[in-house]
Amino acid sequence: MSLLESYLQADRIEAGCDEAGRGCLAGSVFAAAVILPPDFTNEILNDSKKLSEKNRYALREVIEKEALSWAVGIVTAAEIDQINILNASFLAMHRAIQQLKITPQHLLIDGNRFKAYPTIDHTCIIKGDGKMASIAAASVLAKTYRDDYMLKLHQKYPNYGWDTNKGYPTKKHRMAIRKYGITDLHRKTFGLLPDQLELKL
Repeated sequence: MSLLESYLQADRIEAGCDEAGRGCLAGSVFAAAVILPPDFTNEILNDSKKLSEKNRYALREVIEKEALSWAVGIVTAAEIDQINILNASFLAMHRAIQQLKITPQHLLIDGNRFKAYPTIDHTCIIKGDGKMASIAAASVLAKTYRDDYMLKLHQKYPNYGWDTNKGYPTKKHRMAIRKYGITDLHRKTFGLLPDQLELKL
């Protein structure tokens, strides 16, 4: 039996929402929205950060097969630079919700803040991806789809180690930025180098 709660309000169609890639220096931010059946259980489903890569991808197959509806929303690095990462995270969630084939009556949002989606109530749940099954499912989809995307980008830009760091600010990633400059996929409004040396565009 899953340790996670199946729903917050049993009488309403709930969609769990979560994002991945918010703290990255490069690439888009991804978000997912998932509506699970009320009786959905899975023994290994949890916050995607607590799962092995193998389990995340295995769970993605289960979620995509068994969810009543699911969708992934994306906001690019250029958009992030225009509207900031917090608003970009909300927008990615909105884009995911918009694509759901079933319109939810209630949204469960991972975290403590959200920009209200028109006509749908929401509840913010701190560390919700470790509490609610639908948010955990959304975290798995957002994480795996973003990882796939960063692996593809690594083929184009192999110097930055995106196959392993997925765009996060590792020492290798920062050293590559210092050595090679930045790509069109780097978030220029982020602290790309700790001392913010002048970057080669």
